[in-house]
Amino acid sequence: MAKENDFSPLSSPFAPLGEGMSGFYTLFYKEWLRFWKVRVQTVLAPVLTALLFLLVFGHTLRNTLEPYPGVAYTAFLVPGLAMMSVLQNAFANSSSSLMQSKMTGNIIFVLLPPLSYREFFFAYLLAAVARGLICGVGVMLCTVWFVDLRFQHPLWILIFALLGSGVMGVLGIIAGMQSDRMDQLSAFQNFIILPFTFLSGVFYSIHSLPPFGQTFSRLNPFFYMVDGFRYGFFGVYDVSPWLSATIVAACLLALSLLTLWLIKTGYKLRH
Repeated sequence: MAKENDFSPLSSPFAPLGEGMSGFYTLFYKEWLRFWKVRVQTVLAPVLTALLFLLVFGHTLRNTLEPYPGVAYTAFLVPGLAMMSVLQNAFANSSSSLMQSKMTGNIIFVLLPPLSYREFFFAYLLAAVARGLICGVGVMLCTVWFVDLRFQHPLWILIFALLGSGVMGVLGIIAGMQSDRMDQLSAFQNFIILPFTFLSGVFYSIHSLPPFGQTFSRLNPFFYMVDGFRYGFFGVYDVSPWLSATIVAACLLALSLLTLWLIKTGYKLRH
């Protein structure tokens, strides 16, 4: 028989989400401070990387490409770079946090308090979303002065930023739980996250690809995040934003349910 003081994020799966929320806020705040205290590396460095991409690609291709009628290549590139920063940093936040906690052994201080598995999940997820959005906003603020950028559908921009960062935050939790060593996490990022991000249409419209390339791109869920996000700026798209939002939301729901189940069972967390 389970004891009343049996702690762990897995011990109270049926506790109401609003009960004992101080634990959620504490864990979220800890995750927030974790990346904000080193914001030169976690926020400013990704912004600088995006600026370098804009400088190199924008300078070399601005007079040779016009992805959409009336949209300069440099303007086309900025939303893609902002979304790439959102996705990569949301993934990095949750995955690196869990990986480091497991390697140093201080994951025990997260597992011992009476947190429900939902509080555990949402604290890591929302911190990842926060870092992703801050990096995306940073990229926009630093690049908007150099291009003629439009904001035709701001609500779609927000929707895809939230959905995209949510998907990557959940993937980061899965990767952090799955990985036992830093090289395993690096393999996940280098062989899955990075290729899918670069092949998602950040630097090009899929209509510039041959039929095989277009078909392959449509199998990449990251493509729908980038294309829908870019639609919010220019009002043009490769795939309907409603379809893109549906696909990304379905991915977020499926991954969230899987992750909640993994946390509930204590997958690679209890030992």
